[in-house]
Amino acid sequence: MSLQLMTSMVVNLYLVVFTQYWFVTVLILTWLVFDWKTPERGGRRYACVRNWSLWKHYCDYFPLKLLKTHDISPNRNYIVVCHPHGILAHTWFGHFSSEGSGFSRMFPGITPYTLTLGALFWMPFLRDYVMATGACSVSESSMDFLLTHKGTGNMLIVVVGGLAECRYSLPGSCTLVLKNRSGFVRVALRHGVALIPTYAFGEADLYDQHIFTPGGFVNRFQKWFQSLVHIYPCAFYGRGFTKNSRGLLPYALPVTTIVGEPLQMPKIENPSPEIVAKYHALYIEALCKLFDQHKTKFGISETQKLEII
Repeated sequence: MSLQLMTSMVVNLYLVVFTQYWFVTVLILTWLVFDWKTPERGGRRYACVRNWSLWKHYCDYFPLKLLKTHDISPNRNYIVVCHPHGILAHTWFGHFSSEGSGFSRMFPGITPYTLTLGALFWMPFLRDYVMATGACSVSESSMDFLLTHKGTGNMLIVVVGGLAECRYSLPGSCTLVLKNRSGFVRVALRHGVALIPTYAFGEADLYDQHIFTPGGFVNRFQKWFQSLVHIYPCAFYGRGFTKNSRGLLPYALPVTTIVGEPLQMPKIENPSPEIVAKYHALYIEALCKLFDQHKTKFGISETQKLEII
């Protein structure tokens, strides 16, 4: 987040001080002031961007497959809670920020809103591209707006593990950062919308990571950096452009996403911490049930359980 903001500031400062194009910075800043709240007010999607043929090739590369276990009525709103984040969240982009896997055919009448870090909307031009895919800010005010000002048939996509889950994204890992993340439950309760547990089998296998010696210099740096900006810097790698080479491309491995049964929340305007904890526990129970029902189809042992941290 800080790197993106710093890059934007340096580029604009350079334009003002060292070139004759100072007016470009003025125009950009004027537009940002005018448009600053858009990511929290439903964004600005473009169907033509979501339907680029590129996204079909993107989904076919792995391939990514989307399966639903229950029909979703367009007469209600939903919060789809996605697990795991993985290193770069390839699955969630492919399914919900594009039509590469045929989302609209599978969920007719439903409009997906992928919720992501507000920092992605600080950068000029990048913010417009991100919003064009249907993404909005993951802030609570953004979620409130989508659930109260957009009618029905809205599906909010939240990857609750976030960047904190990257460090646990290793081939074969079933570790989720979820125990202390209950904000999505509180929002669902305040609006009386259903939570839909969703799990991507194979997302954690798309990259390898180099694990540094615990307590060593690099490991201590990683922990220090995480304490500073809440992001754990992972030394991840995948495949390169040539056979048997290393690079930053994800491995071409199949990822199947199972969209579970909606878990309806009662509408409670100001839920107490105890009520939130109760329904958070019910959500975790529903997620574990979904995982256990399907895990053996994807090569996971019958005895393997989700590790919730």
